[in-house]
Amino acid sequence: MRSPAKPSAILAIILISYFMILLDNSVIFTGLPSIRTGLDLGPATLSWVQDGYTLVFGGLLLLGARAGDLIGRRRLFVAGLAIFGTASLLIGIAPTGWWVVAARALQGIGAAIVAPTSLSLITAHFEGEARGRAVAWYGATAGIGASLGLLVGGALADWVSWRAAFLVNVPIAAVMIVAARRVLTETERRRGRFDAVGALCATLGMGALVFAIIESAERGWSGPVTLTGLVVGVVLLAALVFHESRAGQPIMPLRLFASRERSGAYAARLLYMGAMIGFFYFTTQYLQDSLGFSPLEAGLGFLPMTVVNFAVAMMIPRLGARLPGAVLLSAGVTLTLAGMAWLSRLDAGDTYLAAVALPMLLIGAGQGLAFAPLTNSGIARVAAEDAGAASGLVNTAHQLGMALGLGILVAISARAGAGALDGAAQVSAALTGASVLLALALLVVLAVIVPARHKPAPVHTEPVTDTLATEPAR
Repeated sequence: MRSPAKPSAILAIILISYFMILLDNSVIFTGLPSIRTGLDLGPATLSWVQDGYTLVFGGLLLLGARAGDLIGRRRLFVAGLAIFGTASLLIGIAPTGWWVVAARALQGIGAAIVAPTSLSLITAHFEGEARGRAVAWYGATAGIGASLGLLVGGALADWVSWRAAFLVNVPIAAVMIVAARRVLTETERRRGRFDAVGALCATLGMGALVFAIIESAERGWSGPVTLTGLVVGVVLLAALVFHESRAGQPIMPLRLFASRERSGAYAARLLYMGAMIGFFYFTTQYLQDSLGFSPLEAGLGFLPMTVVNFAVAMMIPRLGARLPGAVLLSAGVTLTLAGMAWLSRLDAGDTYLAAVALPMLLIGAGQGLAFAPLTNSGIARVAAEDAGAASGLVNTAHQLGMALGLGILVAISARAGAGALDGAAQVSAALTGASVLLALALLVVLAVIVPARHKPAPVHTEPVTDTLATEPAR
């Protein structure tokens, strides 16, 4: 594909839409107390305001990614924005708790379409150095979306209403739909049959696994509901692998895992995001419960990380021209681990500056360095016909990592310092667990991804424009 005539406009549409999805992953955290009060929700219903979104989002990602290959990515992107915007409107006018949960699930459907389609649209509209820069912006968006979501959610909850955090999506989605139809080029539709069996196994298997992980936080890992969900999820995903090995046009081509670099990137992303969701979830509680911050002040408390994250991420294209991506990725995960380990030492008597702000600087720098090369490794040297599936696996690892990580860290927190009045002991234990997840991610990077990136690239018979390579040859 030739270089797009309006690259800035194309990238802006894709990233604004993706950013809107990311905001709603975290905007809910600072708004949950207001939602609980406004709708008089119990703990179980309140938890499903977030979990209903995560469950559907994680379960449908592979389906959303593959559908774009078959019916056209721009067409599906617009449909996803329409679903997400409609669901946001329904949340904003919700009169009851069940209405919010149902609308959040509908929002998850839109997100499962927009998230993987965003990345595959970048690969379709950009190539060479332009694609590398676009992926760097994509990585920066992924890195700062969560922290800005906390700020936006806190500000709107304090100044207007928790409903405003969702209603603001409606005009954004409408404008992006119009812009996408005018600016984006429709991708080639792949001929072939839709892998219905694979789609069913992937969607239900992922959904059951995410459901079990979510329920483990309340029911425990040995509870019958959790165990049933885990067993069903594992059986369906095993059936998915068996079926995909024989399908002519699979929804999840197993050849994507033939590359150690890509497989390592999926595993590292899952572990990394498991740690990061714990960081946002528990640090927000520490700021409000232990340090007495308001929702807005808690959101503002993440600004040091956000600013550093964005500044470092914008340097990635220049740094990538001088240093191998493996070096940037290793340094990024190492810095994140150092910041998380430092933050995990907090207690009730600490100050914001020493205990939170300074470690956040390391975490922000680490995220800024890590996300773009980690995304690049997840889509490295993938043939054009597998672009949607590869993008879907990147986002699946992202969402499953958050669901798995939060379930594990909430369980760790619940078993630590049960007598602590301020909850600092529970937060410290959870962040220690997050540090362990980051240590495992660093191990995967050093033992799997780095060696794979230093191997000579396989010789392709396809033209260069039919691949997703985003870095110059080493």
